[in-house]
Amino acid sequence: MSWTKRRTTLTSSDGSRHSKEERDTEQIEDIQITARPLAQQRTMEELTEHYTRYPNRWSRYRDLIKEPVAEFFGVMILIIFGTGVDCQVILSRNTKVAAVPFGDYLSLNFGWAVGTALGVWVSGGISGGHINPAVTIALATFRDFPWRKVPVYIFAQVMGGLCGAGIIYANYIHVIDIVEGGRHIRTVPGTAGLFSTYAADYMTSVSCWFDEFLGTAVLLIVVCAITDVRNGPPPPGLVPLVLFIMILGIGAALGMQTGYAINPARDLGPRLLTAMVGYGGAVFSFRHQYWLWCPIIAPIVGGLVGTFLYDLFFFTGNESLLNRPNATARAHHERARNTEGVPIAPIEQMV
Repeated sequence: MSWTKRRTTLTSSDGSRHSKEERDTEQIEDIQITARPLAQQRTMEELTEHYTRYPNRWSRYRDLIKEPVAEFFGVMILIIFGTGVDCQVILSRNTKVAAVPFGDYLSLNFGWAVGTALGVWVSGGISGGHINPAVTIALATFRDFPWRKVPVYIFAQVMGGLCGAGIIYANYIHVIDIVEGGRHIRTVPGTAGLFSTYAADYMTSVSCWFDEFLGTAVLLIVVCAITDVRNGPPPPGLVPLVLFIMILGIGAALGMQTGYAINPARDLGPRLLTAMVGYGGAVFSFRHQYWLWCPIIAPIVGGLVGTFLYDLFFFTGNESLLNRPNATARAHHERARNTEGVPIAPIEQMV
């Protein structure tokens, strides 16, 4: 209904009074809009113009894939820095490559710590920055992370590891040829150990498994702590710094014997790459399928145990599986609602 039609339904006295008030209001609004700075008017126009969530077709597709793509890039960055420092430090020890080594064991620890911090920094605000299947599975088991996202996250993480290792292999292929003695010579563990983890010869199978289990359990305890708002989390933007310190510490303290995979994607992705570029099936048959039970299963179990211990003793958020109300608590809550006769939020929504 137009303003003209609406005014005709009023009495003559009320109509004239309302019409005058409306005209005065419109004039005041026009004066206020005109008096605004030109820059502010343009800003309002731009906000109105770009309010739509999907301004074009690509933005809709991007919204669907951005989380797994963030995990892909996060792991790829981790592997570029991690395997890159492995190649530089280890290959430069050969006198045919360099007169002096470019780095030492501490350099390896710094490289993997930098890769972890930057990988989480790139992906954290988009996907949560898991960059590790052990983290994804632990959060889906004990927290509210959706299980439907787990397969996609893990696939993206493994593919990120494969592509990151492929980039580094292409970058250092000529140095690897020099150290191995030719393009068609590839040894396991040998230079395959630059990309995936292989335990020291003196380690028993149980010791290998426990080493990876321990490192990942510590990793998840720290991850749970720095993401717990009730336990003094680091300021916004400093989580990657804490992860840098943690990975540096794990490498310095627990990295010598198995190479501290503590991340199935960090090991499986590069291992697939080495199998594809000439190392063959030996990367999987090493020590009776070491690739499966040590750098994959042990970190997953370690991550579950670390998250369980933190939630059991410290975490009080209602998103934890261990903090869900039992039958007694639910019955007590219902009795309180009925007795008081006032609206009370469902117990599942209370922290």
